[in-house]
Amino acid sequence: MMSQLVRGAFAGTTATTAMSAVMLAGDKVGLMREHPPKHITRALLPGHPHRPKPGEKPMAVLAHYAFGAGAGALLALVTRGRGAPLPVGVAYGLAIWLASYEGWVPSLTRLPPAHRDQPGRQLVMALGHVVFGSVLAASLRRRNRRAQEQETPPAP
Repeated sequence: MMSQLVRGAFAGTTATTAMSAVMLAGDKVGLMREHPPKHITRALLPGHPHRPKPGEKPMAVLAHYAFGAGAGALLALVTRGRGAPLPVGVAYGLAIWLASYEGWVPSLTRLPPAHRDQPGRQLVMALGHVVFGSVLAASLRRRNRRAQEQETPPAP
């Protein structure tokens, strides 16, 4: 089980990197003003929950990767490390987006729920979560395949 969680966490960080690329691209084309992980980190750090704080940007990056690693570990645990078909990965990514941006994120930050947020930001965030789930599912399958190859002794 521990190896499944570790493989899942690594797959989650890989998927978070891919998702972050989508978010950065959305920023470059002007669809996002500030990234949600920064708002979340700002709200969790000591002090006023809506005012910028020293070190929030690197903390937001770390928190985003930690959340992605946790989400990857959870999917690995649920799938017993086998990974998931692409549609399951996409659904998992979208479920995380929906639960977060219609649930706990607005209650913690100044961000409105997804259905009332800037259309551009939510398009980018939804697409980012689709990419996250897709890459996570593929990465878990690949890591599981490698682990099985290492565990299988060579034929005599």
